[in-house]
Amino acid sequence: MYHADMKDRIAVNPEICGGKPCIAGTRIMVRNILGMLAGGYTVEKILQSHPELAREVIAAALEYPGHVIDEERVIPRA
Repeated sequence: MYHADMKDRIAVNPEICGGKPCIAGTRIMVRNILGMLAGGYTVEKILQSHPELAREVIAAALEYPGHVIDEERVIPRA
């Protein structure tokens, strides 16, 4: 089950970005936030690049993959 804050901050809508999880009210996909962090961006740099975001939104984007993995059956690749 989602943390209440994450549910309000992450949206999945088939009409927006092909149904990929996005930051609510934007077209910024969760995977973009995760990619920036994986690429070496700090939270501060993300906030500078996207002033419409808040620190709590980035935290929700970081929580989201863990909840998806917990809710779905993960099938190992051969």
